[in-house]
Amino acid sequence: MTHDRHPHSALRLGDTSLPLIDKARIYVCGVTPYDVTHLGHAATFVWVDAATRVLRHIGIQTEVVRNVTDVDDVLTDAARLANTPFDAYAAMHQFQFDHDMAALHVRRPDHEPRAHRYVPQVIALSQALLDSGAAYHRSGSVYFRGGTVPAAAGVSDEEALALCAEFGEQPGDPDKEHPLDVPVWRSSSADQPSWPSPWGPGRPGWHAECTAMALSVLGSSVDLHAGGGDLRFPHHAYESAQAEAATGVTPFARAWMHVGTVLVDGAKMAKSTGNLVLVEDLLRDHRAAAVRLLLLDRPWHAPWDYTLDLLDAAEQRLDALYAAAGRRGDDEAAENAVVDRLLADLDVSGALDLAVASGGSAARTLATVLALS
Repeated sequence: MTHDRHPHSALRLGDTSLPLIDKARIYVCGVTPYDVTHLGHAATFVWVDAATRVLRHIGIQTEVVRNVTDVDDVLTDAARLANTPFDAYAAMHQFQFDHDMAALHVRRPDHEPRAHRYVPQVIALSQALLDSGAAYHRSGSVYFRGGTVPAAAGVSDEEALALCAEFGEQPGDPDKEHPLDVPVWRSSSADQPSWPSPWGPGRPGWHAECTAMALSVLGSSVDLHAGGGDLRFPHHAYESAQAEAATGVTPFARAWMHVGTVLVDGAKMAKSTGNLVLVEDLLRDHRAAAVRLLLLDRPWHAPWDYTLDLLDAAEQRLDALYAAAGRRGDDEAAENAVVDRLLADLDVSGALDLAVASGGSAARTLATVLALS
């Protein structure tokens, strides 16, 4: 059941309250489709789906944009090793990602912009930043002046340099005026994807892709911007700085949702560390709702270590919810209390405890809102 209007129409995320009247514009950093979907990917998208469903339940219209980063050097390199064109390689992995998301009951976004289709918008963004003095042109590339971005994001220059190097931003690039500047437009060599531009053949910079797609689809600002916790810096910091410099509208995002990193034995789940837990593997032996609850039954922003025991515990929690939902009784006050827990920093664990204790309509409401039924 979707309420015409819940008594409270504000979602609190951490220290940020997000009051909403009728509509929420949500931008989600999507995948770079060069590998199979693992639990770390799924955590972000399941959490955003849960937040969106909670907002819809209280009568807020949501417009969700989840991009596809299908122009990226990591993708290009993987496709080259597979001897496959980068666009075909991306399409193959995007198909598997879509299958995994559907299995986890993650709704399709309202818009799914793909970076390769937004090259003209990145060129327009580059020109806007050049015109404002926020960027400069060197050797076929356009660089955004990023020296002040780390401080604004609460990151030291030393940490920023290390993170930029980790994410391939090449702080030592001799064409840069400052090592923390980043490319909005990058010149391409003969073996790299390229498009014509006023500065010669090239391709979009990573941060600029999301900036251009978000501004093009949702306008000069967004209500909620979401992504994995590891994207806080440099990606989200530079994306928002570029958007604000190009449009003059601040803040670019009213609220941020940086979903906690999934770890295995203390190490971030990533292809480079070889510790991936694949969604398709978990779904062979476990209910999709249990995998979904595994991801949601915890603080959304906190990093956590995956173990098989946690998945078994999620199965038991799910059974307890189903048993509670099977009890008779309609209690609107308990239903509202469950939803209030969800609106208070997406407290799924607290809402689940309350739903199981109350039973009846409160449990059914939680199962429906979070797509656990």
